[in-house]
Amino acid sequence: MKLTFFVSLLSTEEEEEELPTSILRDRSHIEETLRLASEEPASDYAAALQKLRKIYHTSIKPMEQAYKYNELRQHEISDGEITSKPMVLFLGPWSVGKSSMINYLLGLQDTPYQLYTGAEPTTSEFTVITYGEKIRSIEGIVMAADSSRSFSPLEKFGQNFLEKLVGIEMPHKLLERVTFVDTPGIIENRKQQERGYPFNDVCQWFIDRADLIFVVFDPTKLDVGLELEMLFRQLKGRESQIRIILNKADSLATQDLMRVYGALFWSLAPLINVTEPPRVYVSSFWPYEYEPDTSRDLFKREEISLLEDLNQVIENRLENKIAFIRQHGIRVRIHGLLVDRYVQTFKDKMSFFSDPELVFQEIVDDPDKFYIFKSILAKTNVSKFDLPNRDAYRDFFGINPITSFKPLSAQCSYMGGCLLDKIERAITAELPGLLSSITSGKNPSLSSCEATGCGEKPKNRYRRH
Repeated sequence: MKLTFFVSLLSTEEEEEELPTSILRDRSHIEETLRLASEEPASDYAAALQKLRKIYHTSIKPMEQAYKYNELRQHEISDGEITSKPMVLFLGPWSVGKSSMINYLLGLQDTPYQLYTGAEPTTSEFTVITYGEKIRSIEGIVMAADSSRSFSPLEKFGQNFLEKLVGIEMPHKLLERVTFVDTPGIIENRKQQERGYPFNDVCQWFIDRADLIFVVFDPTKLDVGLELEMLFRQLKGRESQIRIILNKADSLATQDLMRVYGALFWSLAPLINVTEPPRVYVSSFWPYEYEPDTSRDLFKREEISLLEDLNQVIENRLENKIAFIRQHGIRVRIHGLLVDRYVQTFKDKMSFFSDPELVFQEIVDDPDKFYIFKSILAKTNVSKFDLPNRDAYRDFFGINPITSFKPLSAQCSYMGGCLLDKIERAITAELPGLLSSITSGKNPSLSSCEATGCGEKPKNRYRRH
């Protein structure tokens, strides 16, 4: 059923009337911790986003397009992704309380707009809950077709997936600052082919763009199978965004809860190979009161800690966005330097009697022989840990002939400047300058480079930008 957020047909008005309101939990701490009543300086935030968008389009995207970076990483940044709100992703086995947790945070319980929940696997779609002036449901094909949204790249996963994608818009204060994504529960005995679309690839797309990832468990579903192992392999490198949630904690006695907590760590230890494991929150994230004779104070403190964690991500969303674009720019710069080195090496090794295909095949098969990657490390601000996989370039040049690329020295123009100079200035000066202007509370509409020109042709101060 596509409109999964409507109330279950199994519940009747008589049952709702019999439900005593006293068992509902007080939600005042949610609004207080997330500061939903406070107003934000929207104009400064919008100006900073526009500045960030301009830096990306003028300094990073030209090199990205010239050297076809998106074909290497399969990640093209759209305007919608730059201006999008922070994304909170909910992952985990089926029926662990992911949808109930979203209902609780948004106060949707017992309303016609709550996400459908149940003891059986209920969520079969990727559900994106975002802000809108009125409550409405949006089909996946509409979300993918709208270029102003950040979900248009999802079209590459096919029509079968788009039928499993649904968006919900509603006028909620929290959704003005964040977007929630509810995912289908992991069912270990189900093969990916049975879903009809590349489930792991879709999860990876959302993981790559999520600012916070909640991996939810409940005490009865701690077994780790192949699909959950695959999920944690996809989470490698995103450990700082991961939060583990042991939900439905009030269903156990304190002694049993301690054993389950230890069992959860024992199950996840081989999957999360980091020095500091992700933060684990132990509570019951749903709108009803805790069970009697349980650690109510502990669960309440854990819930407030999680809300503070969420609020920190919301408040730092602009800084995180700038850092993300800068990290992307560093990868694009390294890619451009590598392609340039491949091009220069190919030209140096070519002679009048050489076979171009054989010469370049030798370079691609053994780049270390020609010091291609080592020569990049001699450049400033290049770390060996940021270098991409060598095998990726064998596939990259398999579909992109080396003769289709120009060296960096030829990527310059009188009016536009050089691609390498522009992207290095963005990484070392413009993006850090924008970040410092935000943290210091200054107006980010103009940077020092725009005011002085930074060696470029002076700009007309009287022209309206």
